[in-house]
Amino acid sequence: MRVKKQPVADRFVSIVDDDASVRRSTGRLIRSLGLQAETFASADDFLSSGRADQTACLLLDVRMPSMNGEEVLDRLSAMECIVPVIVITAHEDDCTRLRSRFADAAVAFRAKPVNDEALLRDIRTAVQSRRE
Repeated sequence: MRVKKQPVADRFVSIVDDDASVRRSTGRLIRSLGLQAETFASADDFLSSGRADQTACLLLDVRMPSMNGEEVLDRLSAMECIVPVIVITAHEDDCTRLRSRFADAAVAFRAKPVNDEALLRDIRTAVQSRRE
């Protein structure tokens, strides 16, 4: 019996950030686009959820306790899981460094505080690329 894959339009945006206030505010922003948002307090929570392949776009904080964002990108690559990723960091120098290493895996690199309009554009682009 074949399992029917869920259409991308019905999938969600995953937010991985150790800051609860960032998860809440970003979740509200994503829902304002009419998309579903699912939040994770850690990279381990996201990876162990089994939801990576159902994620239309992943917003990923780079610097977190335990497993950091770079390790998540490496694991997703090893799993051959193609998910558009928006890398978010509080350190501008991370954007430059990570862009050179993960340019093929990430659709955008944003430094905190993230401009809402820019983030919404990034999310729309990522979700659209996943649909195609």
